[in-house]
Formats: sequence, C-alpha cells, structure tokens
Amino acid sequence: MTPVLRKAWLAFSLTLACAPAPGVGAAPPPPPDPLYEERPGSPDGMGKWFMGREIAHFMSHQGAPWLERPERMAEEQPLRLVSALGLKPGHHVADVGAGSGYLTWRLATNVGPSGRIYATDIQPEMLGILRRNMAARRIDNVEPVLATPEDTRLPPNALDLIVLVDVYHECAFPFETTRGMAEALKPGGRLVLVEYRAEDAWVPIKRLHKMTEAQVRREMALHNLQWVTNDLRLPRQHILVFRKPDEDKPAK
Repeated sequence: MTPVLRKAWLAFSLTLACAPAPGVGAAPPPPPDPLYEERPGSPDGMGKWFMGREIAHFMSHQGAPWLERPERMAEEQPLRLVSALGLKPGHHVADVGAGSGYLTWRLATNVGPSGRIYATDIQPEMLGILRRNMAARRIDNVEPVLATPEDTRLPPNALDLIVLVDVYHECAFPFETTRGMAEALKPGGRLVLVEYRAEDAWVPIKRLHKMTEAQVRREMALHNLQWVTNDLRLPRQHILVFRKPDEDKPAK
C-alpha cells in the first residue's frame, strides 16, 4: 500500500471509529397517531389496540386467590425471579400491579428495612388484600399506592427498579403507564417486564395474556429506555430488562 493510500485508509478508519453507532443519541420515535385504535377483537381483550396488539382485560380482585395458588411456585418460580432482579439492601422498588402482594413481600424481604417497596394497583380491593397479607407477615417497608389506569402515581426519579409480573399486557394505557414509570426511575434504574412467552405455543396461557419479546421491545422503544436483556431462566416467562439512561447518556 502506497503512503497516500495508507493515509487515506487511516483517515477512513478513524471516521468509522468516531462515528456514532446507529440509534446512539437518537431520540425515541414519535408514538403512533392515533395512539390507540378501537376495533373488534378477542373476548379476552378490550377491543382497544396499541401498536398492533389488543390489550387484555385485567384480573378482578375476585381472582386474587388464583394469584396465591400453590402451583405458582413451580409454574413461575418466583425465587428465581427475585434472584434475577439483583436486589440490594436499601433499594427502592415498585411492584406495579402488585395484586395480592405475592411478589411484594419477597421484594420487601430482599431490600431489607432500609429499602422500600411501592406496591401499586388500580383496584382498592386488591390493595386491601395486599395490606392484610403484609400485616400477616409483619412486613412494614411496603407502601401501597392506589394508581389509575393512566397514572402510576410513583415518585419521580426515585426508584432503583420497577417490576411488572404478568401485568403490562393488561395496562389500558400502556404508553402513559410506561412514560410514568420511566419518569419514576432514577438514572440507571431498571424496568423489568415479566410476561408469559408468546413465542412458545405450549405455554398454557390465553394468547392475549402472553407477549413476544419483539412486541415488548417495539413498545418500549417509544420511551427513553435502553434495552438490556431477555433473561430466560424462568420456565414459562420472559424477564425483559430495560434501563433508564444516565442523565448525560440518551437511550440507544
């Protein structure tokens, strides 16, 4: 290679090395317009669609005993999930759509007395059940939060982790809910969505109550959140992890 060619090649290589990777520093794309569509769908759904997905009906508080079913230990392996979350003493965590508190008390135990769990639900009856379950276990670092379908009512820039277990697919306003959760995370905080795997036809859950990784990532891409990983250690569910960028580093 001649000196001239070598100089040109080095300049080209330096340009490639310094150029930002695709998507780095880019703002999230605009949400669809209209944001939601109303059209017929499944009996299990609301007839309300978001980015090609019909939103499922949420579980009534009358179904709370199902959340505490003994089979859930084998089907979902919550101890593996808690291990995957990497909780530390003093962490502030939100259990969004906490229901009866099946996961909440496990989170509370792991963050210890210096930590705090915000357990949210849109049904006051569910929060009543959760309060009784926390009292029975003598857990006092859980704060029940009555949310609305559009507002998580979580404190801004305050949380190390937000986790939703089999909840996100039932959010009536997924865009607004995710926006609120992203605002509630500290820089570097994580958003974790646990959803039954729609990619696996054998998973015995109704179709609208399962999600694919691809669909979740499409929806999260509308927000200032970085994709981290899909942890597949659970027998039937994704553990889909996103991260709020540091204040000086926009999402990729």
